[in-house]
This record gives sequence, C-alpha cells and structure tokens, in this order.
Amino acid sequence: MKSLIAGAAVLIAALVTPVHAQEQATSTATTTLKVGLVVSRYQGEKKISSLPYTLTINVPDASVRNPAGRANLRLGTQVPITTMSRQSNDANAPLVPTVSYKDVGTNIDVLVTAFDGGRFKLDVTLEDSSIDIAPASGANSTHPAFRSFRTNNTLMLRDGQSSQFSTATDKVSGDVWKVDVTLSVVK
Repeated sequence: MKSLIAGAAVLIAALVTPVHAQEQATSTATTTLKVGLVVSRYQGEKKISSLPYTLTINVPDASVRNPAGRANLRLGTQVPITTMSRQSNDANAPLVPTVSYKDVGTNIDVLVTAFDGGRFKLDVTLEDSSIDIAPASGANSTHPAFRSFRTNNTLMLRDGQSSQFSTATDKVSGDVWKVDVTLSVVK
C-alpha cells in the first residue's frame, strides 16, 4: 500500500512539475512595451492641437510561436443630432423632432509582434472624429459638421525609436494632421 501511494505521488509530481515549469517559462517570456501616439493638427506652421495617447502592451518574446500582443483604446462621446420630420405623408402634418446619436472620439488598435534583435512590428489603426466647430464657409451653421480621420499602417521600431506614422491634409479646412508613434520597452 505504501509503495502504491509513493508511486502515485511520484506520478503526480512528474505531471505537475512540467506544467509549473511551462507556466514559469511563459510568464518570463514576455516584454512589456509602451506605445505612445501623438495626433497633432496644424494650420500652416502653427500647431493648433496635440493629443497624446499611451497604450501598454505585453508581447511574448520572438521565440514563442505567435509572438504578438494587442491593445485597443476607445475614447469618445455620443453627440445628439435633432432632425424634424412629419408625422405622416400629409404635407400639412406637424413636424416632430427626432433625436439620433453620432459617435465622436478616438479609436486606436495596436498589434505588436516581436522579432529577433529587439525589433517590433507595429500594426496601428487610428480613427478620430470630432464636431467641426467652424464649418467651411458656405455651410449651414445651424447643422453640425463632423470631421473624420482614419489611418492604418505597419512600421518596425526598436526600443526608444519614434516615427512619423502618417501625415495628411484635410481638403476642406487645409489643416495638416500628423501622427507620431514612439516605442519604449518597460524595464
């Protein structure tokens, strides 16, 4: 009986130890990164806005089968938009207000993949929308105008490196949008 219990204890130890060792190897095989994005808007040479965002991402080391980490950020509000419509198809029917909502804000998605040599591939998607406070001349000022910007791209960075991710000019306002990305390894 004692030998049966001792044999079972050895078998359990053999089964549990590799799982525990594997958990330790997995938990130490990650790198924590901070990805900083700065969305800036310019009118000519004058900077009119600069919004910073930081996402922290745990990325498995390049030796792992799928060495990718992901982070998402959703920041915004719903803006009410009131429209008037007739209660029926009759041209003399009274107008009734209807409220709908439009999402306005910033959405960021980052997928980071580790490569050998301390390099990281960043797949970044950024969407930004806002209410245009000063609509283009000729626009009806009683109705809101909405501005939107979307970009996605892939870049390779090392610890401490920055890159201008995107530059675009708004054809209505002439504003220039710039997105800068910085990668830092958290030590």
